[in-house]
Amino acid sequence: MRIPLDYYRILGVPIQAAAQQLSQAYHDRALQLPRREYSDLAINTRKQLLDEAYTILSDAQRRSEYDQTFLQVAPPDPSGATTGPTLDIHPEQFIGALLLLYELGEYELVLHLSEPLLQADAVLVPEQMQLVNNPLSRADIVLTVALSCLELGREQWQQGQSDRAAQTGHYGQELLLKEGLFPGIRGELRVDMFKLRPYRILELLTHDESEAELRQKGIRILQDMLGERGGIEGQGDDQSGLNLDDFLRFIQQIRNHLTTAEQQELFGIEAQRPSAVGTYLLAYAKIAHGFAYAQPPAIAQAQNLLKRLGRHQDVHLEQAVCALLLGQTEAAGRLVERSQEYEPLAFIREQSQNAPDLLPGLCLYGERWLQTEVFPHFRDTAHRTLSLKDYFANETVQGHIEQLATGHPRPPVQAAAAAESAVPSPAPTSVQAAQTTTLQLQSPPASTNAAEIPPTSAPAAIAATESSGSETEIPTTQTPEGAVALADPPIEPVPEQPPEPTPPDLTPAEDLPVAARSRSRSLRQSQIQRTRWILMGIAGIFALVSVGFLFSQIAQLLGGSRAPETAIETEPPETEVPETPEVETPPAALPPESQSSAPAPIETPAPVIATNDPLDELLAEKVVQTWLAVKALALGPEYESEQLSLILAEPALSTWQQLANDLRLENTYRDYEHSVEVETITTDGNNPDSALIEAAVREQATPYRNGQPEPGGSYDDNLRVRYELIRQGDQWLIRDMQVLQ
Repeated sequence: MRIPLDYYRILGVPIQAAAQQLSQAYHDRALQLPRREYSDLAINTRKQLLDEAYTILSDAQRRSEYDQTFLQVAPPDPSGATTGPTLDIHPEQFIGALLLLYELGEYELVLHLSEPLLQADAVLVPEQMQLVNNPLSRADIVLTVALSCLELGREQWQQGQSDRAAQTGHYGQELLLKEGLFPGIRGELRVDMFKLRPYRILELLTHDESEAELRQKGIRILQDMLGERGGIEGQGDDQSGLNLDDFLRFIQQIRNHLTTAEQQELFGIEAQRPSAVGTYLLAYAKIAHGFAYAQPPAIAQAQNLLKRLGRHQDVHLEQAVCALLLGQTEAAGRLVERSQEYEPLAFIREQSQNAPDLLPGLCLYGERWLQTEVFPHFRDTAHRTLSLKDYFANETVQGHIEQLATGHPRPPVQAAAAAESAVPSPAPTSVQAAQTTTLQLQSPPASTNAAEIPPTSAPAAIAATESSGSETEIPTTQTPEGAVALADPPIEPVPEQPPEPTPPDLTPAEDLPVAARSRSRSLRQSQIQRTRWILMGIAGIFALVSVGFLFSQIAQLLGGSRAPETAIETEPPETEVPETPEVETPPAALPPESQSSAPAPIETPAPVIATNDPLDELLAEKVVQTWLAVKALALGPEYESEQLSLILAEPALSTWQQLANDLRLENTYRDYEHSVEVETITTDGNNPDSALIEAAVREQATPYRNGQPEPGGSYDDNLRVRYELIRQGDQWLIRDMQVLQ
């Protein structure tokens, strides 16, 4: 049997090695025993080849004779390829030679020599048949192949060939599974394959769009990871080694390689889990797609998604953007004013000085935001340039806005709203601003310099939960800088140990918009202002008197003229965005209800009389039930907002009175059904006139517009709400409330 080995390589010495060096190398190799899984046959034949090599090379005459033939051109192998120095061995020594090749790092050669022997339909000579039919020698061959797959995969990983590395690991894993051998090594291969998945996804998604099959393969792997994690914010273990914060940053990295259509497909699935992060990213992709391809229905879908998120996060500016791109000027103006982003509003007002409205400042930021903060995060729009003037000059956009202005929305918008009704409302989340952190992927041992993942910019910041159990909520447009890189695997294998995490080299990057934003923004205004301001710009384009006047004034404004003197006073009621405070109030667009009749009248509740005794469970439940009944009256068909004073104190009273007034102006109301269970009551011994109630509230609601159920609006939510009570005179009143989950 001839194999591509020579005595110098067997001992691991150069051709010029002296006698002392030969002796030292021989003894070192003899003492280095292979893994314990190898049989005595493999160990003994390896030792035979080491002894033979040392015997020949340590004898000066025999070494001289060997050297004379050492560099002679070897005959070509059966495939016709020219080979290097070779060695004739006995068939029974094949296992030892294979083991030596593995130790020398000739992993591909091991696979090349072994694969024909392990094929079920292989045609073998008698000596080879005897070798593979012997359980011990077959197990040794399988072991060497599996170990070679493990180390070759790590080499390919290091070289940036992540998908090829995964295929190599898969071959080794399948071989071990088929043979039913060495589950420990199969586990090592499996660990590496899971850790490879983020790298594979990045590699596959960098392929050109013409290579759709490879790109879809990357998306499928990503969907598998998301499924195992339980979604973007999920706590499941996908065995990639990425914690929540790392995974969110990884999502940011891949977004730049995905088109608007691919992101809509991917995050559309995530939004249905439900996922607040997925819902936000889906809305973001739809806004980008709608603007880039003049598709207002996509923006209408984004508007509905943001309505859901608005129950728990301040996304007024995003809602305003969508409303204004759809021609809903009044709604956009109200939403802008309700935003708590002081600096963006100040900038917009500054840019709109001497104008009757905020149109100039909003247009300025709109164009900047779309071009510099939205388009760069999608593969198909990253290098596109599109102005607001171009967008509004499009006949599709003009026709859509004209039909909205007359109160007759296009069928595509109706279809879009129906499709969006399938997306459930995401669970509420709390706040945590993302810090400048690094993404570390667990790498195989003995890491080398890691290759850097190209940096990406982002429209907003990631906020990840701590192990303490704090939640995340959506940041809309903050942009702190972060450092993100994926660590590559090492070159030097340590096959008996599982991969360990290794800090990667870092390359700066910004973070991802995720469902993680706080009402308390004073500590991070500087991070938020850049993208927040830009988000505002889209709105101003529609502050005009009529559809025809709208486009002429837009052209003047974008050409340098001052803003128009009058503002549009009408807007399409079917996609209006009423504001809701950040309590258990539902968004305006949620899953559809089959009813078409108006709700039954609700009895007026009585005030909750306070006593001198501490607040007990019975009285606490009555307080909450009274509030829910009053809420149903105030937001119902009769808009009985005067009832709110029966149960609410400031500041909650003003907030809910404003909401009821807004719904009346929009000819919109809601039909509620509630059930409540008080969980905890907390009183202050030093202040008997205050208390906290935490209650589980089930809220079922159907929104109505013009007396008809609003498509895609019904929902059924289970909420946990904290109520802050105050005793005024002989009544318990609610002064504030907060949705906990």
